[in-house]
Amino acid sequence: MTPKTKAFLFNFICFGAIFITIRLGVNYFFPELKYLFASLISGVITIFVSPRFAAVPTDKGEKLFMKWIFFKGVKQIGD
Repeated sequence: MTPKTKAFLFNFICFGAIFITIRLGVNYFFPELKYLFASLISGVITIFVSPRFAAVPTDKGEKLFMKWIFFKGVKQIGD
């Protein structure tokens, strides 16, 4: 699997997991909120909270990197 494919899958899986968690939390704490607004709020929060994965070309080939607001700097994933 290429690093670009891994980055896409990691972005998708992390966004989905965080979105569902936040969506359930919003639904739990604000049950009177309409579903559309709850989904929009969850989506916007997830965009800011979810980690970003990217495949970056280096001298030794393409590498997978991750940036997240809870970590300082950029972390290399794998070899």
